[in-house]
Amino acid sequence: MQEQIRKLAEYWSTAQVFDTATRQEIAGLLQNQNEKELTERFYRDLEFGTGGLRGILGAGSARMNIYNVRKASQAFASYLIEAFPGTKVSIAVSYDSRHYSREFAEATAGVMAAHGIHTYITKELRPTPMLSFMVRHYGCQGGVCVTASHNPSIYSGYKVYWATGGQIVPPHDDAIIARYAALKSYEDVKFKSFQDAVREGLVTEVGAEFDEAYFKELMKLSVRKEGRRGFKIVYTPLHGTGAYPVMEALKRWGFEDVTIVPEQKDPNGDFPTVKYPNPEEPEAMAMAISLGQKLNADLVLGTDPDTDRIGIVVREGDDYRIFNGNQIGSLLVDFYLSGLKDAGRMPQNPLVIKTIVTTDQQEHIAKFYGASCEETLTGFKWICNLIDEIETGKSKPFRQYVCGGEESYGFLAGTFVRDKDAISACCIAAEMVAYYKAQGKSLSRVLDELYRRHGVYLESLYTLTLPGKEGAERIQVMMDKLRAEAPQEIAGSRVEIIRDLEKQQEFDRRETGQMRTSSITLPRSNVLQFLLSDGSKVSARPSGTEPKIKFYFSVHQAVSPQASQAQLQTAKSACEKRLLELEQAFKAMAQ
Repeated sequence: MQEQIRKLAEYWSTAQVFDTATRQEIAGLLQNQNEKELTERFYRDLEFGTGGLRGILGAGSARMNIYNVRKASQAFASYLIEAFPGTKVSIAVSYDSRHYSREFAEATAGVMAAHGIHTYITKELRPTPMLSFMVRHYGCQGGVCVTASHNPSIYSGYKVYWATGGQIVPPHDDAIIARYAALKSYEDVKFKSFQDAVREGLVTEVGAEFDEAYFKELMKLSVRKEGRRGFKIVYTPLHGTGAYPVMEALKRWGFEDVTIVPEQKDPNGDFPTVKYPNPEEPEAMAMAISLGQKLNADLVLGTDPDTDRIGIVVREGDDYRIFNGNQIGSLLVDFYLSGLKDAGRMPQNPLVIKTIVTTDQQEHIAKFYGASCEETLTGFKWICNLIDEIETGKSKPFRQYVCGGEESYGFLAGTFVRDKDAISACCIAAEMVAYYKAQGKSLSRVLDELYRRHGVYLESLYTLTLPGKEGAERIQVMMDKLRAEAPQEIAGSRVEIIRDLEKQQEFDRRETGQMRTSSITLPRSNVLQFLLSDGSKVSARPSGTEPKIKFYFSVHQAVSPQASQAQLQTAKSACEKRLLELEQAFKAMAQ
């Protein structure tokens, strides 16, 4: 065992700053000489990723526990005080249904109180988008949502928000990370008990009045009223935070016939009915689809534990069709823009924002309605950062953000929330499907209409999960190899352009070999994109929140606006075949 890991483990097994159970847990691992487990727990400090902490629950410097939550809170508190001199600093805190979420939320408030910072904390668990709104509603300088989003039950997390209501971006994340890394001793962390913080007036618990403020803003997003009567919905919160806000929001939008999946209604950090509490996974939606079939529901909706991702399944005849994240995003963008246009509510200079790995179809949809479309890095924090930069004049010319999203089942309309919001997305999706049903259209038919208008766009995703120290090293080796030995062709098509977002450079091979053609203005990120001669695009990106590397594949084929259904199906089949070829070629290449 490495000496550094042993010393750190011995510190955790003896230091009085840790509780008895924690000391005994680590002492047991030392006594049993469990080198593999000790290495996983102590080979590094738990790091800030794309907006905060996320890790496996347990004792150890690389694990998610109350000590690392306090450490992160102290780093955040000290930076807030420095960033807002002369201000009575406050933060907003909410939490999800995971194990120790309330305890971690209270620990956050206790550290903030020890630094003289006031905390607004939800009386009950509330989702990520409501935390984002909460920061802005109470005029806070920051916020924390204790959540690990859609990760398995062994995880927890700590999402950090700035005064904008969006997740932290540079330079704020770098500054907090530096302070976090500088805290070597847990004895140096200052905190009060939650009860003392309440008694001293440094904590305010918020409830119904805050919920009402959110729902009031949510009602303004509705664009079409048709088709609600007799429209049946089945909804699952997947044991997370969505049960109350989503059901209440749908009711206020006029959807009366909504049934929640009873086995998945109550918050439960074990997520006992699913392997992964993620509406992206068909398996996670299976119970809701089954109930939908029994009730003959028109629409099945699902949200992840912190209610920022949405899953959509629609009845079409006797079948239920699952739509992927890119399809959901394109359908919602088209529906929302068309609704605003028909209602005479489209703002001047409307803007749609998507991420670099989201389907390019959305750019064409935006332009069809007279809106511009901008791309950002992967992660919704970048979408919301661009919204803020435009509103504050940092990014010009001025455009009014209308809606946008990312391929990973995230969508946001309006600007009162600054994160992806599955509560409002559920309402807009219900409005969309009900409206098209009243028009005699299935969602598949509407998607085909988009294909005829803009061409067929199909996408797929291949994910490798590589946990632990060895996994992190293997992911880095993969990215280094792709940079050092960039492919000349992929699946028979020449690589014409390489975009390296870590180097912020784009290389063009269409003329003579590889030459730099332009700089990339997006922030640095460990992403590679390969644009092929047949119009396909392949992207490689390590996840910022999970032990995964993701490969995104996108293909496009033009079709006539008058294409028959048979011709359209031929184009779709060709795109599906091409996606499979790209995926197989890249799997072999990335090893």
